[in-house]
Amino acid sequence: MDSEPVIGRRGAHAKGVARRQEILDRAIEVFRERGADGTSLRRIAEAIGVSHAALLHYFDSREQLLVAVYAHAEATRAATGALDSSPGVERMVDAAIANVEVPGLVQLYSTLVAAALESSSEVSRDYFSARFERLRAELTTSFRAQQQDGRIRDDVPAEHLAALVIAASDGLQIQWLLNPSVELEGTLRSIATLLQPGAPGTSLR
Repeated sequence: MDSEPVIGRRGAHAKGVARRQEILDRAIEVFRERGADGTSLRRIAEAIGVSHAALLHYFDSREQLLVAVYAHAEATRAATGALDSSPGVERMVDAAIANVEVPGLVQLYSTLVAAALESSSEVSRDYFSARFERLRAELTTSFRAQQQDGRIRDDVPAEHLAALVIAASDGLQIQWLLNPSVELEGTLRSIATLLQPGAPGTSLR
């Protein structure tokens, strides 16, 4: 199970830790109820039933809160078994499907990744840089093992497959965000077909 990074202040005592957890849980519910439009600090504070000042006790900025919300959503899904425990194409498919089931979560993800490119957005940059590095490493290890077992093609380096699968998943979610008629699940599952031994393609070695 992935551990959840602490973004913002955890809280000095058990009561503070629990309160922070409650805020993040409720913030995800706000996403489900209202989508991205209900995510300002003040609106989340109102929905949770705390003051704006109380929210700022744990999070210094809206960006910090939103990154914490996304990290919490990922950690919660991993803890509840909503995602396949073994890295691979199926896990990426499960993660993408889980994202689109929460209104605003794909938009939040895309917005935060874009913000990570800005020099002033250290919170987003640090979190997503570490996330991509971890995900590439996990997928590379998984794909390398599958190549050795003959389950997927071995004419493309495992680390290239990992980066390409992540790029495909992110890109398709953005396309879906712009046009919900895009068949997200079926298209992502096609990646597994392309990785089968003997599938047509040009070797990158």
